[in-house]
Amino acid sequence: MLKFVTVERDMPEKRGADTRNKDFDEIYAEFAKAKAEEQASRCSQCGVPYCQSHCPLHNNIPDWLKLTATGRLQEAYEVSQATNTFPEICGRICPQDRLCEGNCVIEQSGHGTVTIGAVEKYITDTAWEEGWVKTITPALERDQSVGIIGAGPGGLAAADALRRAGVQVTVYDRYDRAGGLLTYGIPGFKLEKDVVMRRIEQLEKSGVEFVLNCNVGEDLSFDAIRGKHDAVLIATGVYKTRDLTGPGSGADGIVRAIDYLTASNKASNFGDEVPEFTSGELNAKGKKVVVIGGGDTAMDCVRTAIRQGAESVKCLYRRDRANMPGSQREVQNAEEEGVEFVWLSAPKAFAGDSVSSVTVQKMRLGAPDASGRQSPEVIEGADYVEDADLVIKALGFEPEDLPTLWGQPELAVTRWGTIRAEYGTGKTSLDGVYAVGDIVRGASLVVWAIRDGRDCATAMLDYLNNGAEAVAAE
Repeated sequence: MLKFVTVERDMPEKRGADTRNKDFDEIYAEFAKAKAEEQASRCSQCGVPYCQSHCPLHNNIPDWLKLTATGRLQEAYEVSQATNTFPEICGRICPQDRLCEGNCVIEQSGHGTVTIGAVEKYITDTAWEEGWVKTITPALERDQSVGIIGAGPGGLAAADALRRAGVQVTVYDRYDRAGGLLTYGIPGFKLEKDVVMRRIEQLEKSGVEFVLNCNVGEDLSFDAIRGKHDAVLIATGVYKTRDLTGPGSGADGIVRAIDYLTASNKASNFGDEVPEFTSGELNAKGKKVVVIGGGDTAMDCVRTAIRQGAESVKCLYRRDRANMPGSQREVQNAEEEGVEFVWLSAPKAFAGDSVSSVTVQKMRLGAPDASGRQSPEVIEGADYVEDADLVIKALGFEPEDLPTLWGQPELAVTRWGTIRAEYGTGKTSLDGVYAVGDIVRGASLVVWAIRDGRDCATAMLDYLNNGAEAVAAE
C-alpha cells in the first residue's frame, strides 16, 4: 500500500468521443486484475479515512482497497457488499468527484485521488462473473410481510435487507420493469441495463414478488396494500417535473426530461416499440436540441441527444460552470462528445406552435441567496434567439401530492410536499408506514436512497419484532 508517491493515478480506458457518442454502451472499459491491484495499492490507509466518512453509506473503502491490492478479491467484495446493496451500480453512477474521491487525502496532497469508483465496479463485476453473488436464503422464514411502493434504489435496497431477515416482500411499481430511474431514467452509457436487470432477477429468485404496471391510487388503493401487509414502505421517488414559464412554454416540441429519457431507454436499451420515439416526438435525430438545466438529468439528456443523431445540442444553464449542480466529470464527457454549454443563460420565451426557437436572456451572478450560492440576475438588453426543434426541460423534480392521490389526508407532508418521515427510521405519521429516498429528501442521489432503504429496513424489522412480541404477550 501507500504507493501513491510512485504510482500515478490511472482510470480505466475511456472510449474515444467520436466512437462512444454513436452508441449507448458504457464509455469506460473494465480494469484488468493487475491494474485494479495497482490502483488500489495507491491508497494511503490513513487513520481518518475521509473517503469513508463522506460516503453516504460509510463504505469501508480503505479495507476493500487493501484486500484488492493484495489479491483477496472475494473478501474485498464481501466487505463492499456488507455496507452497500448495489456496489456495482454505485461504482458506475455515484458522483465520486463530489463524494469519496473528492475527499481522498492523497488528492488533497496533490498526488491524484485513488480511483475508488472504478475499483468498486471491478470488484463487484468480478464477483458476478465468479459466482460470488448468491441468491438470498434467509436462515428462517417469517410469516410477516411488507409491501413496498416503488421499485427504485431505495425500495430495492429495503427489499434486499428485509428478505435477508426472512420477511415476505412484495414490491409494487407503476412501470413495466423494476428499477425506477436506474432502469428508465439513467442512460445505458452510464449504467448498462443488464447490470440493473441481474439485480432484479437476484431479488426475484430470492423470493421478492414484483407487481408491475401497478399505479397505486388507480389500479390498486393504498388502503388495500396496507390491509394486505404488516407494514408498508413508500419509495416512489419524485417524478413531477418543475415547469417552464414564459410565452410559448406550452408549445409542442417542449418535453419533460423524464419522458424523453424513458422513451430513449425503452427504445435504445430494451428494443421496445415506443410510438412517441418512432414518430420523432421524443427523438432528437436530425434536430436542433436545447436542454434547459444544469443537473445530472440535464447531462443525461444532452448526451442522449448526441447519440440519437441531433444536428446540434446546446445546454442552457443560468449560473456558470463552477456553480452548476451536475458532476464536472459529466460536463467534460458531454463536451468531448459534442455538446455546447451556454453558461449564464436562461429561456425567456418560445416561438412556434411546434417550437422553432428560444429567446435566451443572458445572466450574471449577483449576491448570494439563502443557500449561499450567488443568485443569477438578468442582464437587460442582452437577449438573443436560439433555433430549436426540440426543447427538453431538465429543471428538477418535485413530489406528487400522494395524500390526495392515495386518499390519505392523515399522511403528513412537509411544506415542500415531501413525506414527513422520522430521520434515520423513515417512520411516517401513519402506523406501520415508512418512507425513504427522494419522496422524503427531494431529488437526491441513488447512494442516499440505498442508505435510506437499508436504515429503514432495520427500523421496520424492529417494528415487526415488537408487534410479534406484543401479540405473544397477549
